[in-house]
Amino acid sequence: MNDKFVKNETMVDFNVPPYVGTEMNYVEQAIKNHKICGDGPFTKKCHAWLEEKFHAQKVLLTTSGTTALEMAALLCNLKRGDEVILPSFTFSSTATAFVLAGAKLVFVDIRPDTMNIDETKIEAAITPKTRVICAMHYAGVACEMDTIMDIAKRHNLLVVEDAAQGVMSKYKGQYLGTIGDFGCYSFHETKNYSMGEGGALVIKDPKYNEAAEILREKGTDRSKFLRGQVDKYTWKDYGSSYLPSDINAAYLYAQLEKADEINNNRLHAWNKYYELLKDLQDKGLIELPVVPEGCVHNGHMFFVKVKDLEQRTDIQTFLRENKIYTAFHYIPLHSAPAGLKFGIFSGKDEYTTKESERLFRLPMYYGITDKDCEIVSKYIHYYFER
Repeated sequence: MNDKFVKNETMVDFNVPPYVGTEMNYVEQAIKNHKICGDGPFTKKCHAWLEEKFHAQKVLLTTSGTTALEMAALLCNLKRGDEVILPSFTFSSTATAFVLAGAKLVFVDIRPDTMNIDETKIEAAITPKTRVICAMHYAGVACEMDTIMDIAKRHNLLVVEDAAQGVMSKYKGQYLGTIGDFGCYSFHETKNYSMGEGGALVIKDPKYNEAAEILREKGTDRSKFLRGQVDKYTWKDYGSSYLPSDINAAYLYAQLEKADEINNNRLHAWNKYYELLKDLQDKGLIELPVVPEGCVHNGHMFFVKVKDLEQRTDIQTFLRENKIYTAFHYIPLHSAPAGLKFGIFSGKDEYTTKESERLFRLPMYYGITDKDCEIVSKYIHYYFER
């Protein structure tokens, strides 16, 4: 062990949910409004903010990023046996939403630089049964959307963006979630902006607006009734209750008001990590995240890749022993029991499993300090100096 090494006694948490200071005031306002169920004043404020900021045709808050994906999958009008192309390196929600809609999953390999779906492998996975391409923007870094949208247009496919991690990120000047037919955000406590549990569905084509509102409001046209467009509401189609409480929306709205401040703070921490760890990459000991030209990310996460699974386990253990809490990420879905049951892998798994086993995530949250980043970096350096 390097003689400079001293065991760390300052705990660095992996995640701290965002809090800007005005949340409790807005939550109290929501309670005093006597309107704490869905689509109250704060929900409307969030809708308006998101639509204006992202130049989005229509945004609807949901109870989670998962239910936003479920709504998107249902609005794609999938039939049993239809196929959806998606990456295997993603959260289970991405896949489950389409399984619930009756589709078969077709997994394709990822790019090793961004960990996103490899756009060059998509076309080979298309069959006469393909209906949707789902692009998950890992770490808030965009997939190669020009290519994906071109493939979709030529094959008459819909595109769903899983932008759970991509709020405020851009691809060639356009906000993630607004490029495909549907975009899905998450406002879980681990995300850049949080309402505890929550999400949002972005709709590109207004022809889906009414169906989305009916789907979200238990299959009824209650949204039209509340706007005074019909004198009573009734059951129109299948649906569920995808409306979050206005209390949750109040908590989120406080953070949307400070969205740029939160974004800049996270980007500062991301850049700090990169600066502190670049020498280890230059020595060939680790690999750092890649942000392709044309992509503007949001500092959602900072990951490091090491040699293999054994080294990842070893370094995470070393960091945990020094009160630095890190996390690996997804176990590839195609190798999971449900993945084997509901899908197939198209082509060769060249990078998905190998790259997923090398990756781990560093502490990252709104308010993390330069000192915290320096402690994390110092102990990663200590690990390689042993």
